[in-house]
Amino acid sequence: MHGTHNAISDSRNDAIKISVNGELFSRENAKISVFDSGYLVGDGVWEAMRLHHNTLVFLDEHLDRMWTASATIGMKLPWTKAELTEKILDVLNANEMTDGVHVRVMVTRGIKKTPSQDPRLTISGPNLVIIPEFKIADEATKKKGITLFTSTIRRGSPDYLDPRLNCHSKLHEVQALVQAIEAGADEALMLDVNGFVATCNATNFFIIKNEEVWTSTGKYCMNGITRGKVIEVCRLHNIPCIEKDFSLFDVYGADEAFVTGTFGGLTPVTKIDGRAIGDGNKWPLTNKLSQLYNELIAMQIQK
Repeated sequence: MHGTHNAISDSRNDAIKISVNGELFSRENAKISVFDSGYLVGDGVWEAMRLHHNTLVFLDEHLDRMWTASATIGMKLPWTKAELTEKILDVLNANEMTDGVHVRVMVTRGIKKTPSQDPRLTISGPNLVIIPEFKIADEATKKKGITLFTSTIRRGSPDYLDPRLNCHSKLHEVQALVQAIEAGADEALMLDVNGFVATCNATNFFIIKNEEVWTSTGKYCMNGITRGKVIEVCRLHNIPCIEKDFSLFDVYGADEAFVTGTFGGLTPVTKIDGRAIGDGNKWPLTNKLSQLYNELIAMQIQK
């Protein structure tokens, strides 16, 4: 496979300890009940964050997003942000992890009395799973870039499942990715309900036209932390960055395109729907933004 989640293989992950409600388990023994709300109906929220040089990068933003998502689905978290941070750090310390780590934090509504959507049938508090892995993005992906295919699966409207919600219900993104893979692409580009470009199945999408950086309005895309940081560095360095509606007409004629995500940072896009984007493998502004984003991470580490 080739895509934004390509990672360098690390045998240390065979022996990682995973936290399930505060108890540590080996990878093969980390299990949760089949009556868990997340397993039964996708009822839960999650975050993924990076550990660089003993620093959980952009931690405040990730926690804010998790608390917002939990409030959105009517699930009260039984910890403070400081307490959840301690739980994450405990797992990292137990694994002797200090750098090059990807942490996935998942919270579901809890155990159900019987299979059902009804939250009143939940008989436990929220389930918390923390999975830390030694995981570094493969630089070959950035050098090669990725290809996209525009899926017929649209991003949802905010009135039925807000696309900004980082929840366990990801089936429509999976459907979009399946279409893209079957079409021979690496990942999927998704349009919003009005036909404008919204996002990708697991990353946020940007194009560059005439030295301007364009991304969607944010109404129909994932509330990406990296997306927000790219917009921030553009403004800090006087690089025009516009959140706007644009269509595939604009995308096919772009000078450059890239996607953003917590794991891979910025990854160039070489083709969309079989059409080459820009000038082959030359991505001057994408590379500059990637450098500025890495400098922002370095500033976080130094705090």
